[in-house]
Amino acid sequence: QSQVVESGGALVQPGGSLRLSCAASGFNFDTYAIGWFRQAPGKERERVLCIGRSGVSTDLDSDVLGRFSGSRTNANNTAYLQRTGLKPEDAAVYHCAAHSGGFGCPTGGMNSWGRGTLVNVCS
Repeated sequence: QSQVVESGGALVQPGGSLRLSCAASGFNFDTYAIGWFRQAPGKERERVLCIGRSGVSTDLDSDVLGRFSGSRTNANNTAYLQRTGLKPEDAAVYHCAAHSGGFGCPTGGMNSWGRGTLVNVCS
């Protein structure tokens, strides 16, 4: 019933820009926090940032601070992840997930996960 679905993944050249979308359904979207995570081959899932119910996005991993931005449009039950200047190390499957707490995005405690959308960065 509660579901989030990612879209927007693509193959992008280094230095390019990308915007991912996370469409939610089946729950009260505007009271949930939305987290963005990524997982590259052979690596553990990494939290990129968290978008609280207030709309404020925060980078939760020091390795990606300042590299991504998040936003949400509650009227459309959609959250976004944006990045300019993509680098090869940004290539991964990107997931969004919802958290009923509304303010945080605990990696091990998200309530629902999307299947992911693939982002590749290469020439």
